[in-house]
Amino acid sequence: MTLLIDAWVVIVAWNATYLFRLGFERWIVARPDYDTWVLFGVVLVYLLASAACKVPQSMWRFCGFGEVKRLTLACAVAGLVCAAGVMGLQLYKVPRAVLALHPLVVWVGVCLVRIAYRMLYEHARARITGGQGDIRRAVVLGAGEAAKRLLAGIHRQGWIVLGLLDDDPAKQGARIAGVPVLGPLDAVLDKGVRGAATHLVIALPSASAAQRRRAVELAGRAGLPVLTVPSAEELRDGQAHVDRVRDIEPEDLLGREAVQLDEAGIGDVLCGKTVLITGAGGSIGSELCRQVARFGPARLVLYELSEFNLYSIEQALSGQFPNLPLVRLVGDVRDAQHLRATFSRWRPQVVFHAAAYKHVPLMEDLNAWSALRNNTLGTYQAARAAAEAGAERFVLISTDKAVNPTNVMGASKRAAEMVVSSLVEEFTHTRFMAVRFGNVLGSSGSVIPKFKEQIARGGPVTVTHPDIIRYFMTIPEAARLVLQAAAIGDSGQVLVLDMGEPVKIVDLARTMIRLSGHSEQDIPIVFSGLRPGEKLYEELLADADATVPTPIPRLRIARLRESAASLQVADWLAHMHQADSLPDAEVRLRLRTLVPEYVPAV
Repeated sequence: MTLLIDAWVVIVAWNATYLFRLGFERWIVARPDYDTWVLFGVVLVYLLASAACKVPQSMWRFCGFGEVKRLTLACAVAGLVCAAGVMGLQLYKVPRAVLALHPLVVWVGVCLVRIAYRMLYEHARARITGGQGDIRRAVVLGAGEAAKRLLAGIHRQGWIVLGLLDDDPAKQGARIAGVPVLGPLDAVLDKGVRGAATHLVIALPSASAAQRRRAVELAGRAGLPVLTVPSAEELRDGQAHVDRVRDIEPEDLLGREAVQLDEAGIGDVLCGKTVLITGAGGSIGSELCRQVARFGPARLVLYELSEFNLYSIEQALSGQFPNLPLVRLVGDVRDAQHLRATFSRWRPQVVFHAAAYKHVPLMEDLNAWSALRNNTLGTYQAARAAAEAGAERFVLISTDKAVNPTNVMGASKRAAEMVVSSLVEEFTHTRFMAVRFGNVLGSSGSVIPKFKEQIARGGPVTVTHPDIIRYFMTIPEAARLVLQAAAIGDSGQVLVLDMGEPVKIVDLARTMIRLSGHSEQDIPIVFSGLRPGEKLYEELLADADATVPTPIPRLRIARLRESAASLQVADWLAHMHQADSLPDAEVRLRLRTLVPEYVPAV
């Protein structure tokens, strides 16, 4: 259609130029006999020039300066070719003024047609939408079923989709719901393809993690804000609709394939059971609650110190699982008497211990005693209370910072693993186990929320060191790993996830800056230096530890070495329970007596 209209404009401009040159009396009769054939050749040249300059690929309702530049180039090239052709063929009866003026008249004509169309479109759109809000124009990466469903509903939200991109050659050049497929995904880097887009939307929920990660990387290099449709898991769980775009979330940045778990085995452990979760309102605890609720427990006991967090998770679970009986308890794992009373009353069969202080620098200075009391002594009290109440399984959520710890938080979590293991022989009816994983993207205190806030403020984004790396997993993946540990773990075991390649924190910061539509010139990255107790890299296993495989791919069981200190846990606990408060230096000394591999950072 575009080429037909442009051809009509070329014909009108040719006649208008004759009229201007020869006047009303002679503009028809004074033409040479071969003028029709000349006009035919002129139209053909203009159309070929337009195609070469990608003029037909543009959308008139978004015509802007870039389109005008392409039209100018096409008209200039076509005008020169036509003039050279007429002169070379010695067709001297065609007036030279016509050859000179015709490209200018064509250029004015094609520009006016597009401008008029855009004015009418904007007027009609303003009448429909009331003219409220900014116009958001998107190019969508993906042209599959998700893109079709997105197009069906996104226009009602005030969005205008300029085009689609897809690597499938069969889709390129086609139209989906009236929107053209402009090229492969890497065409998003072409300004001519992006046109007047204000946003990019990734619509690849069913693609592999590697494909989604590639799409995110390409979109980030385009310099526009990037959004995405909900993931396949969100759509499957009914948490979102495909026509509702959202910001890029941590799991989109990670680009990892989710571990496939034994859902049937987990269901056997949780279905119809009373399950208690400490720290139920925290980042990991709240996701654990959601994951456990899916398996139909008889009762879910929420044990949480923060009143607000407890209220938040209770409201979320009540809305999503209205038939699940909830017990909402404000409680502190440092309160042994309250723990024993709680476990004695509700008799949980499965306990997930997620209550912990985990912020490394915060626990390093002035709060070391609080970290030890909560992370180590609180874990021991919760584990003993669970066993005394007849619990079948007790699962401790540990961390990679427990391996060769250099900080109080990591040492207190390694000590927690050891005090839980010390109960194995005393309570043979309870399985005690721990799950160890790396940093959780998007959890409270993680870098993602911090980077988001800094970008929203206009920067700078602070990274402690240019070489610092971390292993990452998503909150849902961490929660599923914990459930799997409860199903297959045996007493005294620590389960470890093969977390793949570590991520450089500075690269993560750069990606988030790009996905927000900015560059490092707009939002700089500042290196602030390593914080107290912080490592450049984390480990999931100590050198002397060994692992054995499990039926779950990428999930292994660590058989941890025993030391003389670990055999004296009972004496160590007895001394610690006698202390009311200890200074930081004394806490570090006490932790080293139990965890000899703990070497505080200088």
